[in-house]
Amino acid sequence: MSDTSPPHGANKRVIPIQPVGGAREELVSLYQKGEKIYAREVQGWFTKWRWALVWLTQIVFYCTPWLMWNDRQAVLFDLTTRRFYLFNLVLYPQDFIYLTALLVISAYGLFLFTAVAGRLWCGYACPQSVYTEMFMWIERKIEGDRGRRMKLDKAPWSLDKVWRKTAKQLAWIAVALWTGYTFVGYFTPVRVLAQEVVTLSMGPWEIFWVLFYGFATYGNAGYMREQVCKYMCPYARFQSAMFDRDTLIISYDEKRGEPRGSRKRGVDAKSQGQGDCIDCTLCVQVCPTGIDIRKGLQYECIGCAACIDVCDSVMDKVGSPRGLIRYATQNSMEQGWGRREMWARVTRPRVLIYSVILVAVVVAFVHSIYSRPPFRVDIVRDRGALARVVDEGYIENVYRVQVMNASEQTQRYRVGVEQLSQPRVEGGQDVILGPAEARWVPISVRIPPEVAGRMGTGAHGMTILVEQLRQGDAPQVDVREKSTFMVPR
Repeated sequence: MSDTSPPHGANKRVIPIQPVGGAREELVSLYQKGEKIYAREVQGWFTKWRWALVWLTQIVFYCTPWLMWNDRQAVLFDLTTRRFYLFNLVLYPQDFIYLTALLVISAYGLFLFTAVAGRLWCGYACPQSVYTEMFMWIERKIEGDRGRRMKLDKAPWSLDKVWRKTAKQLAWIAVALWTGYTFVGYFTPVRVLAQEVVTLSMGPWEIFWVLFYGFATYGNAGYMREQVCKYMCPYARFQSAMFDRDTLIISYDEKRGEPRGSRKRGVDAKSQGQGDCIDCTLCVQVCPTGIDIRKGLQYECIGCAACIDVCDSVMDKVGSPRGLIRYATQNSMEQGWGRREMWARVTRPRVLIYSVILVAVVVAFVHSIYSRPPFRVDIVRDRGALARVVDEGYIENVYRVQVMNASEQTQRYRVGVEQLSQPRVEGGQDVILGPAEARWVPISVRIPPEVAGRMGTGAHGMTILVEQLRQGDAPQVDVREKSTFMVPR
């Protein structure tokens, strides 16, 4: 974190100024033009894990909209009808609390993983890292490895350069547009959207979001890449608040690696007064953000572990032990701890607190999901007349009861009133709703004048009871919502 050196490949413009009083002054521009990073391809254990996460996340993202459940799309956020379908769940806007719970779970999960092992999310599952990895793979397949790409960019325009650059752009655009199409498929039924694409009948908002999300993917993964992680992502800035000296981070073993120097294969480094690092700079060349991990922990590091894989391969070639660059903690590096001592510090108070809170929130969330009633109820009073006197002196209040069927079967409901003496309820006696249907049901509640006299004027608490009925009118599930009954003067 303490490293303040300029980013890899950065240049400063130094503008000489005429000497004044015998002293030479220089004006240093604060703007640093960053050079393009040509990340070298790497193979290794962590690379395999990173690609496994790429495959897993993209299979889930691209395939989920095409799954069917109960003759509908399994995952669909239908903004038009205000229904959100998640497999067997049917959610309404009133279930917004569940989204809040998911955000809390995600936040504490991020805190926990960061406290234990740094930026695992960034290096392995963040969409920016995943799509950058995909776009870089396309670039390597079409333009070649690192050296060939550098030569191609410096070479004058030719037929070979034109077709390679064109093929790469077309492949990037195809992936970006398919990503945008899939994203919109979560909000518009993806099969309906496919028909609209074929018949050129997509709506303006659908076209806008396909192009917008596609352009964002194309720009971020194709061109901005590490700039998003270094300058735009806020996580890089506040991650240090979740790090401590027992957080697993990618570390360079300076005691073992220094002093650096090249040597022949099989030559013992200590016999030449050198460390194990041969200063090949491959750890810099494979880094997607262009940093030198040998300078210590830097906020630009996304924890992808590409430098670990390439350094281990170099150590294998020169006959030195692996682990010159490895996952380790600052305390273990400084005090020479082994894995046992280092992993013993994983269960420290900060991690335990995050874990307890995360488990508690997850348990509460799961329990709330499975114990939620199969329908929801909202109550709205008639604003035209809070209360009125009708036939025989009865006091009448009118309500609108919204019943929302959160199941995918046709259900029958009955609306009643509690906590009122001798109430008469008109309406809402036999409400039939289809799967995931919602309906406003008007009801009127009347009480005799003698009961109103005993209650007195003003607002009085009451409960509107909605029962889901089985065959034979036996209540299966009931939901109670509080309301008020007004007695006029």
